[in-house]
Amino acid sequence: MNQLSGSRVVEPYLERRIVLAVLVVIAVWLLLIARLFYLQVVEGDRYRVSSERNSVRTHRVIASRGIILDRTGKILTDSRPSFEVLLVPSDSGNLDRTLERVAALVELDAEQVRERVGVPSGRARFQPLRVARELDRRQLARVETRLWALPGVLTQVSPVREYPFAESAAHVLGWLGEISPRELESGDYQGYRRGDSVGKGGVERLLDRELRGRDGGKNVLVDAHGRELERLDAVESQPGKNVVLTLDHRLQAVALDGFAATGRNGALVALDPRNGEVLALLSRPSFDPNSFAAGLDQEAWARLLADPDKPLHDRALQGQYPPGSTYKVVTALAGLEKQVIRPGFEVDCGGSYRLGRRRYRCWKRHGHGRVDLHRALVESCDVFFYQVGQAVGVDVLAYYARALGFGSPTGIDVGREAAGLVPTRAWKQRRFGEKWIEGETLSVAIGQGFNLWTPLQLASAYGAIGNGGTRYRPYVVKKLTDANGVQLQQNEPEVLAEVAISAKSLAEVRSGLRGVVHEPHGTGWVMRGLPGGVEAAGKTGTAQVVSLAKHPERDEEKIPVALRDHAWFVTYAPADAPRIVVAVLLEHGGHGGSAAAPIARRVVQTFLENEASDLGSVVAGN
Repeated sequence: MNQLSGSRVVEPYLERRIVLAVLVVIAVWLLLIARLFYLQVVEGDRYRVSSERNSVRTHRVIASRGIILDRTGKILTDSRPSFEVLLVPSDSGNLDRTLERVAALVELDAEQVRERVGVPSGRARFQPLRVARELDRRQLARVETRLWALPGVLTQVSPVREYPFAESAAHVLGWLGEISPRELESGDYQGYRRGDSVGKGGVERLLDRELRGRDGGKNVLVDAHGRELERLDAVESQPGKNVVLTLDHRLQAVALDGFAATGRNGALVALDPRNGEVLALLSRPSFDPNSFAAGLDQEAWARLLADPDKPLHDRALQGQYPPGSTYKVVTALAGLEKQVIRPGFEVDCGGSYRLGRRRYRCWKRHGHGRVDLHRALVESCDVFFYQVGQAVGVDVLAYYARALGFGSPTGIDVGREAAGLVPTRAWKQRRFGEKWIEGETLSVAIGQGFNLWTPLQLASAYGAIGNGGTRYRPYVVKKLTDANGVQLQQNEPEVLAEVAISAKSLAEVRSGLRGVVHEPHGTGWVMRGLPGGVEAAGKTGTAQVVSLAKHPERDEEKIPVALRDHAWFVTYAPADAPRIVVAVLLEHGGHGGSAAAPIARRVVQTFLENEASDLGSVVAGN
């Protein structure tokens, strides 16, 4: 009776334990099922891709960028190896912690590294992102020996741009920089990705796709932490095309040295007037494109932008200056074509010319006496051109200025150009709502007033005068070749226009320009005595920055440098059949004949010496 009664007491207790056990089992199974559902359904895509990536991964192999050479075959840009650290975010585990470790190893600021990587999402989480570049061997060794503790981190060697001549032709060549988010979103860079280097100016930008080549890739077996275990297969990269320029590095170097000797800023343009090839193109101050290739930090970039001398500004193509007396060829041609200047036409220069109640002075205080067109060009008599300009009028001057290419871009293939300014009566009415004043015509006739030219426009115009009236489009890119030097594309000269000026008028002006160099009192005497007895022609110019009335004493030493006149000189040689034309603008340099002309002479002299030397080498080779 007692035993029966005890078993009845135990049964409910066992039942409760069995129920509890069943519930626990059910709960565990539910948790397992929920976890499986989460892993396979909610996170299924992610882990599927991760699983695939954790076994076989494609690594990009960056193509070697094509080189840029000058006309003699001298390498102007090349590539060198750079050690880089990359990171695959999906393999990194704790991304912030990994970035902090890498930053410490390569001696970079962790916050800057985080900013570079950003917050990868989508496919970017499974692609290598550049964390650091330009590692030295010590930094590389630090990373390599700790890769086991850096999940998702890998190293590679990538080509980095190198500019052997640094600032010599920086504005022409341009530079490389990391592609910006705006560029990626613009649609102009299909196939590019974050972290890629792209051309940011000059030839590097113009021919970025040709220089870039085609990237390759390799499939590698990796472990769960992204560490490479085995290379499976690969697609070789294809190097970019090489670019041969019309520039001559020897002329670039001479021009740079010439400007350095003066300590002044400015620009120089040298062209072949027979076809438009650009032989030299210099803007000073310049910059070192190597600093961009290595990765310019924000502080250095800010300093470059804030520099009052504006080193990124291409003065040769974008600088707009009053042309000074170099404009007088326009006034001369207008006077000849409109028959204001006839045989026997002379002007008496007493040092000034009166128009109304105002007196317009000549640069020579006591005047030039009685002068004709030839003597007026040789000695740059202002009074002569005041009277011719007044006779033809500003709109006729504008017509012949435009005929020579002023007031519009030349169409050069590299860089952004300024159009300059050729004033007319209608232009002033539109711009200021005012009528033209006759005294303004006198200023325009000698290259002052509203006139604005670029150094490139000046060289192009004088090239057309020297060659008999043909305007060519200036160009820098001569040809493209493959990596073995086989020509793929050749750029040919392009005639823009035959100047609508008679051969007789052009001949008279050329005679005067030759006299500027070789006759007594000629302002371009610096160009005499060139190698081989070659005779040059040219024109000096002094462009006012402020009115003479503000500094009537004309003592340049008492005038602040920033207010001193700009110095112009333009020349071509040989005078009878030119093979080179050079235009030099020296900011606040004073007088063209004494300041700018010596730089032009060095360039022309070097050109002629090289021409003779190159010809001798060819003859000896035959």
